Amino acid sequence: MQKIELFYPLLATPQKVVITMHQKPDGDAMGSTLGLYHFLKALNHTVTVISPTNWADFLDWMPEVDQVVNFEMNKEKSLKILGEATVLFCLDFNIFHRTKHLAVHLAECKAIKVLIDHHQQPDTESFDFGVSDTSKSSTCEMIFDLIKGAGYESLINQDIASCLYAGVMTDTGSFRFPSTTASVHYMIARLKETGFQHADVHNHIYDNFLENRLRFIGFALMNRMEVLYEFNVALMYITRQDLQKYSIKTGDSEGLVNYLLTIKGIKFGAIVIDRDEERKWSFRSKGGFDVNQFARNHFEGGGHANASGGRSSKSIEQTVLDFKEVIKTYKNQLQ
Repeated sequence: MQKIELFYPLLATPQKVVITMHQKPDGDAMGSTLGLYHFLKALNHTVTVISPTNWADFLDWMPEVDQVVNFEMNKEKSLKILGEATVLFCLDFNIFHRTKHLAVHLAECKAIKVLIDHHQQPDTESFDFGVSDTSKSSTCEMIFDLIKGAGYESLINQDIASCLYAGVMTDTGSFRFPSTTASVHYMIARLKETGFQHADVHNHIYDNFLENRLRFIGFALMNRMEVLYEFNVALMYITRQDLQKYSIKTGDSEGLVNYLLTIKGIKFGAIVIDRDEERKWSFRSKGGFDVNQFARNHFEGGGHANASGGRSSKSIEQTVLDFKEVIKTYKNQLQ
């Protein structure tokens, strides 16, 4: 994979561009792809964003999100667009299997492949150009760096600003995580100069849910949380029946794992949700406990040192038992 800077000259020549992200895109994935989309459109490229799956309703406010193609719902259209692409941007993931059923088609795509991502252990051999920087707060910050580094900072408008702000806000935990560096604050100051309303972005993402979600959170905290004080670990499990009872949709469980780290003394929070195809884990930690390595070693996942995800094909009861068993081997690290 060559450095992203070597790709910059290609920005001056209109291309047929496809931008994609990981399955079930979050604020950073959707914000970075749409931020890049608006930037490339301003440079007169033909641009399509393809999402591997659906996304949370709280992202539907983003400018031109209605133009995003859902691969699972529009496979034929997606493959036609992908087949005609001359440039493929892959954002907020660094290995194709993070895109679910889209993965095989991305691998076969003949377009120039560009990686922009901040997760650990990238599959750099699959990309022609790119940047992988785990020190960055978010992929949205990296899109800002690209625009600025390529000399097009003057093109940043309110649409680009609102999309990039959404991603950096969500991935930094509203700017409270250690990844909130001085460069992040510089970026926000520059985005604010466009005149976009940051309070509106916050309201769209955090204050825009139905009553059932709040009742679901209360139920989960009361009935599905276990605190393993001997390991400084908090665990939560959500069954398929729980999801059905409260009509939980994509995005409604976003951030639930973070509640576990608000408990005094807890260094590791984990939540597993019983999805149709698999059991999905989310891991969060404080301090030096590396949940990226934990996820890779035990639950076919990965991510960041303090925030990662995983999966299991076992029943929810069995994967919870597996977690409780394996956590015993980390007792010294967690104390």
